[in-house]
Amino acid sequence: MADGLQSLTFLALILPFLAAAVAPWLTKALKHNAAWVLALAPAFMFVHFLGYLGDVAGGQTITGGYAWIPSLGVDFSWYLDGLSLVFALLISGIGTLIVLYSGGYLKGHEHQGRFFSFILMFMGAMQGLVVSDSFLTLFVFWELTSITSFLLIGFDHARGASRRAALQALVVTGLGGLSMLAGLIVIQVATGAGSMSELLGSGDLLRQSPFYLIALVLILGGAFTKSAQFPFHFWLPNAMEAPTPVSAYLHSATMVKAGVYLLMRLNPALGDTVYWETILPVFGGTTLLVGTLLAVRQTDLKLMLAYTTVASLGLLVMLTGFGSEIAVEAAVLYLIAHSMFKGALFMVAGLIDHESGTRDVTRLGGLRGAMPITFAAAMLAALSMGGLPPFFGFLAKEEIYAALNFSGGWNSVFTLVAIAGNALMFVIGFAVAIKPFFGELRETPKHPHEGPVLLWLGPLTLAVVGLATAIFSGVSHQYLSSPMASAVAGAPVEVYISVVPHVGLPLVLSVVTVLLGVAIYLFLDRARAAMAGILRAIGWGPDRGFDQFMRGLVRFSAGVTAIVQNGRLEVYMTVTFIMIALALWVPMIASGELPAWPAFPDLAFYEWTIILIAVIGLGAVAYAADRLTAIVSLGIQGFAVALLFMLFGAPDLSFTQFMVETLSVVILALVMTRLRLHPSDHRPTPEKLLDVAVSGACGAGFAMLLLKVTQVPFDATLTEFFNTYSYVVAHGRNVVNVIIVDFRGLDTLGEIAVVMIAGLAILALIRIRVPRSEPAAEAKG
Repeated sequence: MADGLQSLTFLALILPFLAAAVAPWLTKALKHNAAWVLALAPAFMFVHFLGYLGDVAGGQTITGGYAWIPSLGVDFSWYLDGLSLVFALLISGIGTLIVLYSGGYLKGHEHQGRFFSFILMFMGAMQGLVVSDSFLTLFVFWELTSITSFLLIGFDHARGASRRAALQALVVTGLGGLSMLAGLIVIQVATGAGSMSELLGSGDLLRQSPFYLIALVLILGGAFTKSAQFPFHFWLPNAMEAPTPVSAYLHSATMVKAGVYLLMRLNPALGDTVYWETILPVFGGTTLLVGTLLAVRQTDLKLMLAYTTVASLGLLVMLTGFGSEIAVEAAVLYLIAHSMFKGALFMVAGLIDHESGTRDVTRLGGLRGAMPITFAAAMLAALSMGGLPPFFGFLAKEEIYAALNFSGGWNSVFTLVAIAGNALMFVIGFAVAIKPFFGELRETPKHPHEGPVLLWLGPLTLAVVGLATAIFSGVSHQYLSSPMASAVAGAPVEVYISVVPHVGLPLVLSVVTVLLGVAIYLFLDRARAAMAGILRAIGWGPDRGFDQFMRGLVRFSAGVTAIVQNGRLEVYMTVTFIMIALALWVPMIASGELPAWPAFPDLAFYEWTIILIAVIGLGAVAYAADRLTAIVSLGIQGFAVALLFMLFGAPDLSFTQFMVETLSVVILALVMTRLRLHPSDHRPTPEKLLDVAVSGACGAGFAMLLLKVTQVPFDATLTEFFNTYSYVVAHGRNVVNVIIVDFRGLDTLGEIAVVMIAGLAILALIRIRVPRSEPAAEAKG
């Protein structure tokens, strides 16, 4: 990539974050009209990535990046092929419309500037995710989407339901992100690849690795939680507590498709195995049915669409799992179609709520005359969602049935699943597009009227684009569908399907789907009541299970805390020293590295005298009548060590030891005089024996460690370094002082800072004056 294009690509990737930084100030100055200015950031991204269409359609891949952590070989790198480029265009294109939509939807909101910042940060995170080449950058952006979606879902933080939904989404997708990270690490260990480009060029290396299955399970953990696959589907509908622009962007067009993106991206490396072609279709098919059946139960427009989003994600996972060329084509076509019609319908639902005051489909009707543009956008999007010609959704549905082909056995089961799921999505799509707009005009909390241009521009644009991409399918396939399908399949793929129906089994199955959908639509109220009864009979569900899990986790944490943080300092000290003793002894014993017992050296009489003084001091500490005497006696050992330092030619170290011991004894003695302590040790004998054993184990462990160190051949590398450079670099002849002041200057500064902070804390405690209670007689007076 040329330097100029590389710089522009980098600018496009960081531009949303820059826009997020200025959004609050811009909104404060321009109010809701700041949306027009802020939308220029995603518009620039869209135009920039649009310029790569020709090269990618010609079979090229665009790579680039910058060194991020060179010592670890980590780069901030990107990889653009048909898959990542289409996602980049969807994110930036729909993102432009969402920013404009947010300007109208949150007009007058006191925190609109904050919302713009959150949505733009999410946009940058999602854009970085889909174009990342390095595993590490992929993970960073993956988790950043979880964090920013947490902020967006919990935007209305004064409401408990919003906070719960945000926390639920963060917990589920955050844990899934950790699973994905572990999977990427396993993949790197198994293949040596640290980037997508390297992995996709490794052929069957991962499939033939003994680590394949564990890598697959870990990757699926990340993909299934992010894309709300059963049984992790519950977080997505709950996330509808967020403002509608969030629902339209994160939970239909972008974030929830991150898991699908990951599966599609890794299909050439992980796919084409029995595990892949079993797990993905089973979970995807189950999610498709669960999502559509739960959608029938809902009356809230956003929840109806949210559950069909769950179903659509299941359909995409199911098709990706089949792995055949035509199944990949179907998945690609449906992903593009779904992003357009679902984004439009979500914005329609928000527009209805914004202008009428309610999203309850049973309380809406007759809005066609009051909101004609909204009705047109809703109908166009519903026709695509229903899979009717000449819309892009029709192309996707025909290709789905061609891929499943009802050929018996496994395929027949999933064909029936697809028919049922598509029929129910047909029902929900037209329920959203027809029921609020037809019939008699009903009384609503607000007088309904058409919204401003900022609100209807987005849904109408997406709905019309869904029609145009199908009519001009030749161009769409050349620049979008075929390059994307080729990237997912890992081999050149050409998509040919057009809006002209072809007589055959797919068309027959499509007609059956429509007829079934019309039949269910006519009896939607009964179907809703029946589904409500079934759910009441079942009772428990994953959403309730999440609450039970969180309560159990809190109780478990409280129990563990009560044990390890019980408020008793002596317990903390005992546990700490037990762990020190284990850390000293276990490695030496396990590795057979216990030191040989040394020959006792010949000592001069004055050396024996010093050792005798230390032993006497030890006895004085052990048999002291009170703690103050024990503290003063403890200084005897320190002074004995200082004398040994002096005898062995380290006068500066000896002087430091004298000062430390003197100050320690004085400070501790002063503190003891201000505390009311027992004059002697009243601990029971078992506690004394435990303390003796622990202290003896620690002391003996340190002694053995030091003996082992002294028996290892001396490495003079550091000695030679400091002797050579102390004077040359630091201009000091006292090597010890140079090490402390210059080579370890920052460390020394930190130690001084710690001592200063501790001293200030002690000073504050000493100056605390507890007011004494007045005598009773004075109180009465």
